[in-house]
Amino acid sequence: MRGKKLLATLAVSAVLFAGCGLKSGEAIIKVNNDKITQGQFDEMFDKQANNGMMKALGIDIKNDKNNFMYLLIKERVINELIIKSLLDQEIAKRGIKVTNEDVDNAIKEIVDKLGSKEQLDNILKQNNISSAQFKDDLKNEVKMKKLAKELGSSSVSDAEAKDFYNKNINKFKHPERVRASHILISVNPEEITEIIKSDEKNKSLDDAAVKAKVAEEMKAKEAKANQLFAELKNDPSQFAKLAKENSEDPTSAVKGGDLGFFAAEEMVPEFSKAAFSTKPNTIHDKIVKSQYGYHIIMVTDRATAGTDPYEKVQNDIKGYLENQKQLELIDKLTDSLKKQAKIEYVNPEYDPSTVQKGIQESFKNSEDLAKKAKENAEKKK
Repeated sequence: MRGKKLLATLAVSAVLFAGCGLKSGEAIIKVNNDKITQGQFDEMFDKQANNGMMKALGIDIKNDKNNFMYLLIKERVINELIIKSLLDQEIAKRGIKVTNEDVDNAIKEIVDKLGSKEQLDNILKQNNISSAQFKDDLKNEVKMKKLAKELGSSSVSDAEAKDFYNKNINKFKHPERVRASHILISVNPEEITEIIKSDEKNKSLDDAAVKAKVAEEMKAKEAKANQLFAELKNDPSQFAKLAKENSEDPTSAVKGGDLGFFAAEEMVPEFSKAAFSTKPNTIHDKIVKSQYGYHIIMVTDRATAGTDPYEKVQNDIKGYLENQKQLELIDKLTDSLKKQAKIEYVNPEYDPSTVQKGIQESFKNSEDLAKKAKENAEKKK
């Protein structure tokens, strides 16, 4: 329902420190005689190319290694790998170590902020991050914080935090909000179709039979939603229990269906309309159907529009400003290390100047194609 949550507690970019399982030991770049391998590049490139809008659109960027998007990602990955190498060398030089206890404490801090271990596990699952990858990234995150601490102070005074609050007061204003819980019975015809087709016993079914099975499954889901709704109308006190047992929204299910406070625009229109028209401590008078499936909604609280007081947000502000100072310290160090480093592009294809030239040529070609398409369209008028 909402956009996927980012792990906001990981303030310094963990992507620079993702573990690199080698696919190939061939060196493509040398940084002060430390090598960056083809395998390291391929792994980081795959992570970035398989995320975001391109993946959602089903576009395989690697199909054409001369296209604009491929080259942009290639340039970014090269830069990040060089920075990673430089910082790893500096961390080793300073003898900075991270213990298992350091990692456990960092995990505990995140769990405390999120509310539960189950909540963390669900966020990792939603973002396709394995527990091992998360711990590895977090270990490097802690290492970076230790490095930043050695570079200078990142402490934030009350005066700095209050000044930030006053200058960014609009960031702390919020519209009317409600707090609601829901039980979701997910209904996705495409997903149901794929599940049915992937079952070996359904291999012989034709399209009509598959459609019939999909319709049958959707009807069963609607019946389940109606059954749960009837139970809750008789005994609303069972909402949290039934949400944990039945809701197909894993993030909220572990919290008894609780979604916390949200503004109207944060939810799909059907859901918002129902939630904002329902009194607190009341279950909405009918099941709500949205693109995600069937929702049984219980409103638990309401908050008028207003501004969060400084006392409520001061710790968040201090944490944010502290992270910004750490980033600035690391950026300055990185710039200095780059100027002093001996960087050799063993494979010329990974020389940033070569990649940049390819980007410019690709952009020019795309502009020419767009121009020709426009001319052809005008001729047909």
